[in-house]
Amino acid sequence: MRGGFNGLKPLILQENDTVFYVHCFAHQLQLVVVAVVKKHDGVSDFFEQISLVVNVVCASCKRKDLLREQARERMQKGLCIGELQSGRGLNQETTLDRMEDTRSGSYFNTLTSLMKLFADVLVVLDFVKEEGGSLGNRQQASGILSYFKSYEFVFYLYMMYDILCLTGTLSKQLQKKDLDILEAASMVRGTLEALKSLRNTRFDSILLNVSSFCQTHNIDTLDMEDLYVGARNRKTSKTNRFHFKVEIFNTVVDMQLTEYQDRFSERSTQLLEYMGALSPCDSFAQFDKSKSLKLGKLYKYDFDDSDMIELEGQLEIFYHTCIKDERFTSLKGISDLSRLMVSTRKHRSYPLVYKLLKLALILPVATASVKRCFSKIKLLKTDLRNKIGDDFLNDALLCNVENEALVKVETEKIMERFQKMSK
Repeated sequence: MRGGFNGLKPLILQENDTVFYVHCFAHQLQLVVVAVVKKHDGVSDFFEQISLVVNVVCASCKRKDLLREQARERMQKGLCIGELQSGRGLNQETTLDRMEDTRSGSYFNTLTSLMKLFADVLVVLDFVKEEGGSLGNRQQASGILSYFKSYEFVFYLYMMYDILCLTGTLSKQLQKKDLDILEAASMVRGTLEALKSLRNTRFDSILLNVSSFCQTHNIDTLDMEDLYVGARNRKTSKTNRFHFKVEIFNTVVDMQLTEYQDRFSERSTQLLEYMGALSPCDSFAQFDKSKSLKLGKLYKYDFDDSDMIELEGQLEIFYHTCIKDERFTSLKGISDLSRLMVSTRKHRSYPLVYKLLKLALILPVATASVKRCFSKIKLLKTDLRNKIGDDFLNDALLCNVENEALVKVETEKIMERFQKMSK
């Protein structure tokens, strides 16, 4: 869709050459995860094995039923001996989620489900190893089992879980409909700082979690001061701590940070820089009239030469008025600023400033709702409805996409509307 010549972007630019393309922040975040998975050999092998186990376990109804039965028995046993607590929303039935490169949060969801069902997955793999329908299936299950019962797999599991936990939280926030671009850029910077903190402080805590997991599932642990044993059981000259901390942990986190800085370079572009000048945070500490005027010049159809002269005066007066008004001292973003301007009627006193704010607010940071629209189209326009008309398709799509709003419509009003229609 963002292709420079044949995508949706050039079609829109033909209609209005002053619109600005902002790559979906949530999609960029998913691309960061996928890029690291493909670049680091160990992480790539780790997720490839997880993808294989999802295919093996979910290959037949018999294996799925076995997984559910094992999880149910383990849950009942845990409740009887007091290891698990009962309550609303606890101990829900789950299954292994499949990873998809284009679906935000899918990698984290897969790791979460695998950690919950790890013991049950081992039982299913043992079953396939002994009762598999072909020699290839049995050998595949045996190879996955040997890898899953290794210390290195458990380390990758907890390391990637901690990393994706941070990115998963950010991904959910970036898919909100009411998130403005300045708040999104701030959250991205916060996630970068959290990753840096994870690199400097979390390695030892990950080792503790790995050791506890290994003891629970009878997996051999390693002494971090011993020499690392590489491929074909050959000892190397480096210790286990050096291998896991420097060659794996630090390397993977550094790759994440590098990809973040490359993918989210848009926050250093002129557009975001100009928008930052409108931020009311910390009593308009980032306010810059010259940058705000440059933002106005980008919208040549909304601000002509006379408007730009008037906008300069309005920005100056608006700034000095707001910094002395206590109501404007604790705002968190340009969305709060625009709402307060309306409630205090300052949008009438400074109409051009308010127009500039509105233009900044319509810049999206997530196209998750747009992607959902395309998913709804696939559900509606099937092979059986391949001749559906545009008007009816539009009405049906509107009902499916905006179902949250339609829920609030009373049935009686709908009936009254139909009754008042002509025959």
